[in-house]
Amino acid sequence: MVVARRTLKKTSSKVTTGREMIPEKAIIMSGFGINSEMETQEVLARAGMDSDIVHINDLIAGRNRLSDYRLLVFPGGFSYGDDTGAGNAYANRLRNNVWEDLMEFLDGDNLVLGICNGFQILANLGLVPAFDRQFTRDIALMPNRNGRLECRFVTLKPEADNLWTRGIGRIYCPVAHGEGNFSCSKETLQRLKRQKMIAFTYCHEDLRPAEGEYPFNPNGSLEDIAGITSADGRVLGLMPHPERAMEFVNLYDWPLRRERMRRQGMTPPVESLNMQFFRNIVEYFR
Repeated sequence: MVVARRTLKKTSSKVTTGREMIPEKAIIMSGFGINSEMETQEVLARAGMDSDIVHINDLIAGRNRLSDYRLLVFPGGFSYGDDTGAGNAYANRLRNNVWEDLMEFLDGDNLVLGICNGFQILANLGLVPAFDRQFTRDIALMPNRNGRLECRFVTLKPEADNLWTRGIGRIYCPVAHGEGNFSCSKETLQRLKRQKMIAFTYCHEDLRPAEGEYPFNPNGSLEDIAGITSADGRVLGLMPHPERAMEFVNLYDWPLRRERMRRQGMTPPVESLNMQFFRNIVEYFR
C-alpha cells in the first residue's frame, strides 16, 4: 500500500546507554524480496523517529553498524523468495555474518520489531520467544490452514500490558502472508501464557475471540496468536501489517466508516488507530 511522503523535521534527541550517546534512530533492514521498507520508514517518521533503510549486504560489509541505532526493524515481504522457507535464508545470513553484533545490540536497552516476514525471520533466529536467552527455534509460522495466500483486513486485540500494547484497545490492519499459522508445543504455549508473552490475538470486530474461525483468524494460528514478545519483552514478532494502514483512508472500508461517523455527527479521523502502536515504540525511548 503506497502512501504519500511528507517532510518531517528531524529530531536530535539522544539517550544515554552507559557507553555513549546514541540517537533515537531506527535501522530498517532491507534485502532481496523485502517490500515494506518505505511504509515502515514513513510510519516511524510520523510517530517521531528518524530511520535509515539498510540493505543486509551493507550491514554485513560493515558500511552500517547496529550499534548506531536503538530500534531494529525487520519489515515484511518475501525475503529471498522464501525459497528455503519463509524468512529462513535471511535469518541464516544474519546468523552467519552479524550474530555477535546482534547479540551486543540485544544486550543494550534497545528494541527489535519483526512484521510478517520479519516475524518469520525472528522465529528462525530464535529471537522470539528466546526463553532464558537460549535463542532456539521454539515456534514456527506454518503455511496457512487454507493453503493459500491471505490478503485481508483483520482485527487484533492486545493480550498483555507491555511497552508495545500500552493504550491500545484494538488494531485494525491487513495481513498479507502465506505462512502465518503460529504453531508451537504445548509446553511452549503454556510458558508464553504464564509469562504474558502473547502480545496480540486475532478477534472479531467486537473483540470477541476468533476461536480459530475463518476469516477472523485468517491462517489457523494456535490460540488465535498474531504476535508474541521475547521473554524480556524487548523483541516483538507480529504477523499483520499496522504500518500499511496508518491513515484512516488506508482502511479498505473507509468510505462506509466515514459515512456512518458523519451520520452520527462525528468527524472522521485523519490517522488510524494503528498509529498508537508506533508511538508506543517512540515513547519507550523518551
